[in-house]
Amino acid sequence: METSNQRIISTVEASRQRDSFKDTALGLVSTLSFPAIVGTADMMLKSAGVHLVGYEKIGGGHCTAIVRGGIADVRLAVEAGVQTAEQFGQLVSSLVIPRPYPNLEIVLPITTKLSKIMEDGNYSRLSNQAVGLVETRGFPAMVGACDAMLKSADVHLAAYEKIGAGLCTAIIRGSVANVAVAVEAGMYEAERIGELNAVMVIPRPLDELEQTLPLASCWIEHRQPINLPVNIREQVAEIVEPLQLPDLAQLPVKVLEEFLEE
Repeated sequence: METSNQRIISTVEASRQRDSFKDTALGLVSTLSFPAIVGTADMMLKSAGVHLVGYEKIGGGHCTAIVRGGIADVRLAVEAGVQTAEQFGQLVSSLVIPRPYPNLEIVLPITTKLSKIMEDGNYSRLSNQAVGLVETRGFPAMVGACDAMLKSADVHLAAYEKIGAGLCTAIIRGSVANVAVAVEAGMYEAERIGELNAVMVIPRPLDELEQTLPLASCWIEHRQPINLPVNIREQVAEIVEPLQLPDLAQLPVKVLEEFLEE
């Protein structure tokens, strides 16, 4: 049974959690394209002091970016996100929730892939590089676009993302110039094979945006543990010489008497 102390602690923690939500808000912007939602999220992060919670993909091409921060910042970020999504012609809907109830975050995608990787002591070899996204309707068109992009410039295929309705997005990383050249080549090849839906180039992605992008396991570096000698005792014995005691039989009588008195 729950003791009175446990109930008091639970009440205090719930009160603190409510206080942390008191002056914050959640902002949501939904699009019909993965490149569009990544570009929208990038603009939201750069337009106001908000944090990118993550994405929610519900199928049929619907993707939603979720940000969190102060109420005024979230309103500014959502407004910028809506304008960006409209420019792509991909806006579905938007929402600002001031002072959300703490339990609401249970159903939201709070955790992100890269943050888990960092907790495990690993890191991505593609960090801090430009991002290029090419979205097609149909898997063959995406594979053909990937092949054209990799052959046209010095870029790396980081991963690909599926959002339903036949939409799949190839994600490449590299320098800004190389990503721009590769995306252009991928566009032409995707149109030749099938249907091109959307493209996006992000020259300088923020760290929070990086944490939400899919990443193939081959690009994750696993930190190796430091190998220490198993038998420490032998190593210490080689370094520290044994203490040499004087031979009492060879000491003068006067010195021996003083030594024994001590």
